[in-house]
Amino acid sequence: MDVLSIVLIILGIGLAVIGIIGCIVPGLPGPPLNYLSLILVQIINHDAFTTKFLIWFGAVTVVVYLLDYILPILGAKLFNASKYGIWGSIIGMIIGIFFFPPYGLILGVLFGAIIGELLAGKNHSEALKVGFASFAASMLVMVIKLALSFTLTFYFFKSAINLI
Repeated sequence: MDVLSIVLIILGIGLAVIGIIGCIVPGLPGPPLNYLSLILVQIINHDAFTTKFLIWFGAVTVVVYLLDYILPILGAKLFNASKYGIWGSIIGMIIGIFFFPPYGLILGVLFGAIIGELLAGKNHSEALKVGFASFAASMLVMVIKLALSFTLTFYFFKSAINLI
């Protein structure tokens, strides 16, 4: 195995690990980094994956990446969230991850949406419904992203081990 292949495998390992972390930490694009690790293996060994495999997982990665932004908003909208509630959940998530990690991410979405809805003039019951809907949708997306990232990481390591 040549030096370039070793460097690409090490880079792929780093991308796979950061990709899994990115499923939980906002600001890091989890599954796209995991997908990129597959591309690195493909560069080393053009027979590692079929074109159909790469296109399929590429499409799934794009869909999951988009769901990360759309699903929490749809979940909140389903329970008649206001703009304040949506922005509150986003701001709460950001504040939570930086000031109260790791639980701040989860609780920030919940409390941010509730506070946003209360600021919009909704009663406590409506604010709680929106808060829990935002929270549930965020958790669902996180589980989907983790499942995809672990799957992509599995295929990366399976192919990388065959190269060694």
